[in-house]
This record gives sequence, structure tokens and C-alpha cells, in this order.
Amino acid sequence: MNTAFRAALSVAMLIGFYVLGLLQLVVAGFLLYEIWTHVHGAGAAKLSWLVIAAFGAVAVGLWKALRAKPGEPEGLVVTPQQAPDLWRLVGDMARAAGTRAPDEIRLVPEVNAAVSEDSKLLGLVAGTRRLYLGVPLLQTFTLDQLRSVIAHELGHYSGSHTRLAAITYRGRMALHETLSRVGRFNVAGWVFKGYGRLFLLVSNAVTRRQELEADEVSVRVAGVGAATSAMREIPVVSAAWNFYFGRYLSYGWEQGFAPDDVFGGFRHLYAARANELAEMREQEPDDETSRWDTHPSTGERIAAMRALPPAHHPADNRPAGIVLPQLHEAGLALQREVVDFGDRQVLPWPQFTAAAMTKLVQDRADRVFRSAARLAGVPAAGLAEVFGLVAAGRLGQLAAEFFPESNRREAAAEFTDIMDDLIALAALRSGVAYWMHSWSEPARLVDRHGQPLDFTEIAKLAVAPETLDLARARLDQAGIRVENAQVVEARATATGADVIGAMANVKVDGQETDLILLSRGFVFVPAPKSSDKGEERIGRMLSANDPAELAKTYRFLPFEEVAGAKVLKSVPINAELTLHGGATVTIKERWSGDTVGDSRDTLEAVLTRINERSGR
Repeated sequence: MNTAFRAALSVAMLIGFYVLGLLQLVVAGFLLYEIWTHVHGAGAAKLSWLVIAAFGAVAVGLWKALRAKPGEPEGLVVTPQQAPDLWRLVGDMARAAGTRAPDEIRLVPEVNAAVSEDSKLLGLVAGTRRLYLGVPLLQTFTLDQLRSVIAHELGHYSGSHTRLAAITYRGRMALHETLSRVGRFNVAGWVFKGYGRLFLLVSNAVTRRQELEADEVSVRVAGVGAATSAMREIPVVSAAWNFYFGRYLSYGWEQGFAPDDVFGGFRHLYAARANELAEMREQEPDDETSRWDTHPSTGERIAAMRALPPAHHPADNRPAGIVLPQLHEAGLALQREVVDFGDRQVLPWPQFTAAAMTKLVQDRADRVFRSAARLAGVPAAGLAEVFGLVAAGRLGQLAAEFFPESNRREAAAEFTDIMDDLIALAALRSGVAYWMHSWSEPARLVDRHGQPLDFTEIAKLAVAPETLDLARARLDQAGIRVENAQVVEARATATGADVIGAMANVKVDGQETDLILLSRGFVFVPAPKSSDKGEERIGRMLSANDPAELAKTYRFLPFEEVAGAKVLKSVPINAELTLHGGATVTIKERWSGDTVGDSRDTLEAVLTRINERSGR
């Protein structure tokens, strides 16, 4: 499929989309004319409103699409003066690929490489070219693998694939903006949905073909060995990158901390996890491709590469970072460019891990301490109050809240792991225990000499009244002061909570309410009496606000404050929540209210879990 045909096809489909929209607006005008010609009064007004509501969404979407433009380029610009070897490498490879070199090279925080071109006149006039290189690739690839990836991206230039990027972007934006405003039951939108599926099928098929064409350039310029090696390595680097963010960065970030070297940390993890990553490389690449995919599968691309005429190139397994000797400094500069720390406390990696892990233990302990305070009838509680409940033979009452499927005796025995956490917090607050950061394994709790600490045996003694004094003695001997483990957040918050459901226009205590279900509780947002566009209203609210901020702004009812739930009616849901203080909250679903996804099932599941926990 040559460039001229691709241009004609893209332009034709884009023009067709707007023609389709124009035709629908003409139809809307004709319907309005007919309505007011043959119908009068309130009936005409209602029918007109239905037509305007149906076709108005199409008009708004088209208008926004017409004004849509690609965003400003992201990343950190690397000049020829800053990285002469990188620029020399890219220039040499552009000549080998038979294309003009990029005008800019930018570093980006992704396991990816890409190119763009600000072309004009439907791609007939060339524009500014940019090459985007992911810092994780520079940190982990060999020079051969980097050459292969760069050659592939330059292949998009030599194949003129980037000339139509602006057209493709506008077409996808037109579809997205229009279809996002068309409801499921909007007849006017059905035609657009069908056209959208056709556009994506054609567009994605073209994109898959372009990827294979760019792979051919990669093999020719860098060699089949480098090309297939890079293809196999990208999923490995991507998995390591996701692991790094999920296990090292995210939990501390959510707790209000940030590391001082975001990208440098990944380099250390990749080196420390070499054995695990080697096992991943032995796995067979994915070979499944759907017609909706924008890229062929890794297995398909590797097979196509190996089928090409061999191109011999001397191997160069030096680290890719040699073309950018100041890579660490560049990573810090990129961090300043793209990472927004907000009001988080920025710490070196060892202190970041220690602070985040301590906060995690404190949060888990606070959950227990709040329940202990409620049970003991005191304003605030800590480990000393929990020990008081143990001594009074009441640990089973506390533990039953956390192990609803067990009786009180069983729950008290199962409380050992939780008690272990509480003792660890006391040790941390007493300056006896410390968190040791590691790139090769999870953080460990150690003493001042770096030796691992284990409080399991003491925890087992601390959950039984007859051995509690022995547990206290061992804690005293270790220098652990029980009084140092105290609640920090005496009131539950939604920090770190996720949205698990949303229902519009629910009656809560008789008031119109949008019910937001979080993983930690209910958020009740006052709602208008009209149930029209409830799902759209909730969507805007959730997209513009963090769940924790919603919980601060509106009434938040944590699950832990609910003592029991009684479902009075299943369809529509009519339930009564009983709080620990004896107050009640009623929740009544309306037939006319909107439900986001399977939120109704989620609400039922939440009420069931509360029932199980309360034993009702």
C-alpha cells in the first residue's frame, strides 16, 4: 500500500466522517421542520427536545474534533553538543536507511521509541522530525539493540509513515469526541459507531503493515540478530519497568513520599534482578494478533524478520548508554521536566523505602487501633489498649471484625499476623527496628546491626491472656516500648482508595445523592432531582477529582464504621446500614437512576461482605 493511496484513503475516510455528520444534522433540521409543521404545543416541544438531544451530541463532538490538534511534544531535548555520539549514530543510520535524519532527539520516560513529523498539506510537505528515545531503553539495551530500534523508527520516515500522522490523529479524535457524547440508546449515534469500527479496522490494518515495513529497514540496517534480540528484550524491559513502578515507586508515592532519583532507581533494579529477567527471556514471545491491534504480535514480527534476506553486521554488545555518557544526569533533567512531585517529601532511595514502609505499617495499625478504641470506649487507642483487650479476654471481639468467617476463639488465634505488625510498629517507633532497602528482594525489617528481625514468637504469646505478660517482658528486654505504637489517623480516610462503582440519583436518607463506591467506603455526593445524564455527570466528577479528595469534600462513610447491613429489597436495592454508634443510613436505588457498569452488583457484594463481617 503506497503513500499516495494511504493518504487518499485516510483523507477520504476523514471527509466521509464529517459528511456523515453533516447529513445527520440535515436530517435533524428536516425532522424539526416536520415536527413544528404537523405537531403543536407541548407535544412538539417534547419531540423537538428528543431530536436536539440525539443529534446535538453529534454536533458538539464534531465541533470539538474540528478544533482538535496534537499536543506539544514531550520529553527532554538532547542537543548534538550534549550527546555528539548519539547524534552521529542516528545520522549514520538515517543515511543507511535512505532518509533524512530527525531534527530533534528527545528523551522520554517510557519503554518505547517513536518518531513524529510536523508535515503539512496532507503530508505532501515535510516538516520538523523528532525522534523519541525512552530512558529505560538506554539504561538496559545493548548498542546493537538500540541501533535496531532506531533503525525501525527511521524506517517509518523512509516509508513516509509519519506524513499522515496529523490526519490519523484528527480522525481518531473526531471519532472519540463524537462517540463519547453519544449514549447507548441514541439512534443517531449508531451510524457513527458502525463507521468508527470501519475506520479503526482500516487504520489499524495500515498501521500493522507499516510496522512490518519498518522492521524490514531495521533488519537491513542493524542486522537480523540485533532486530530479533531487541524485539525479545522490549517485553522484558517493559515487565521490569512495570514491576519497578508497582513494587518500588507506587506505594510510597501514594503515601506522600517520592524518591530523589526516579529513573536511576530503575537502572539499579534491572541489574539486581538479572536472574529473574533471564528466566523471562526464555519464554516464547506472544504470537496472537487481532484485527483490532495496531501492531502485529512479537512472534509474528520476529518470524517475518527471520524470513528476510540476511544482512550481516558485526556484533556490538556494549551498553547502549555509551552514546550518552551523561545518562544519569540526563535522567535527572528529564525527571525535572516530566515528574510533578507535588507536596510529596522527596528522599534518597533508602530513606524513601523506610518512610513508605513505616507509613504502610502505621496505616494498617491505625485500622486496628480505631476498632480497638471503639471497643474499649476510649477516644484513641494504641498497642497498649490492644494488650488491654487481650488481658480482659476480649481480643476475640476485636479479631472477629477482621476474620468474619471465624468464631471469636479462632479469630483471636488468627490475629497473630496482625499482632506481629503492631509489634513491628512499636519496634520502629522505639528506634529498635529499621527498614533495609534492597533492589534484589523486598525491604526487610532489621536491627541496628542489619540483622533480620522476626516478632512472630512474641506475637503468638501476645494474643493469649495467659502468656501476655511473657510477651511484655520480652518486648521490654528488646527495648521495645508498647506505648510508642499509637494511632496517627484516628478517623479513617480514603487515601489510596480506588473507585469500584458509582450510581446516580440514589436516595440516601431520603436525599437525592450520587453514590460513589470506593474500595474503603461510601462517598455521598448531593445530586439534582432530575435523573437525566447522571452517568455523564458522575463521569465528569470522577475524571476531574481524586477519590481521596472527593471523600474530603463530601460525606464519607468508611466501611469500618458500618456495624451491619440489612437488604430490605433486592430490586431496586433498598438497604439499611447500621453504624457502630447505633445510627442508621438508608440507601434506596431509583428505577430511573443511572448505574456505571456493574456497580449495582458491586454494591450488593459490599452489602453482603458487611453482613458476613457482622455475622448477621
